[in-house]
Amino acid sequence: MEGAAASAEGLRYAEYTRAPTGAGKGQAELDRGLARTMIGLGLGVATVAFAGRYAFHLWKPLEQAITEAAKRISTSSLSSYYKGGFEQKMSRREASLILGVSPSAGKDKIRTAHRKIMILNHPDKG
Repeated sequence: MEGAAASAEGLRYAEYTRAPTGAGKGQAELDRGLARTMIGLGLGVATVAFAGRYAFHLWKPLEQAITEAAKRISTSSLSSYYKGGFEQKMSRREASLILGVSPSAGKDKIRTAHRKIMILNHPDKG
């Protein structure tokens, strides 16, 4: 029995002494694999970047067409507010453009539009 206990204890000692060595090799392989993955990922990103740069150089006419189209679209046409060149005395037409209602709108519609604009532009808002 003593022989079995001694061999079992010897096995236990052998397991503890070999484990760090085996784990060290496994960790080194894991580190190498991680390094290869990172290098591969970096090369992939660089390849995509160079390919994109090359594509943009080839498509200069497309870039010019997009720039010209953007210039044609004026920012004032995208806004729903009247930017107007104001006259000395405000006309009914100009007031209706500012409020965003028709010149023949009723008092209730004008009041509602005025209240809406005043709330949007009030300095105490927020």
